[in-house]
Amino acid sequence: MKKNYVFELPFKVRDYECDLEGIVNNANYQHYMEHTRHEFLLSAGLSFADMHAQGISAVVARIKISYKTPLRSRDEFVCKLRLRKEGVRYVFYQDIFRLPDMKLIAMGQVDTVCIVHGKLQECKEMEQNLMPYFEKDEE
Repeated sequence: MKKNYVFELPFKVRDYECDLEGIVNNANYQHYMEHTRHEFLLSAGLSFADMHAQGISAVVARIKISYKTPLRSRDEFVCKLRLRKEGVRYVFYQDIFRLPDMKLIAMGQVDTVCIVHGKLQECKEMEQNLMPYFEKDEE
């Protein structure tokens, strides 16, 4: 199945992200995915600071990461993102590929929800700004 990514962000592994085995510590993959989501949301016109000022908190409800191949110090890679809407959840599918060979490194699924004025509910700002990026059911 062809994956229709809507955003990608390049990175380079920094030495301090590696553990004693010389590979990227597992927790850092979550950081890469989070930074990619934040940059995507900014590119879609959504700012966490602005949303917070309006009483909206977009929060992670669940994360699942499958690790395939480790990254090492100074490896260059790209984190790609695609998005689905499922009920009140925004489901981000994020894949990390090593550059330049595009070897799959990790696959993630991050479910997020919105808390609007203290209540879990739909968020019209997120809906409006992200609608053009949602995957369609035909896939």
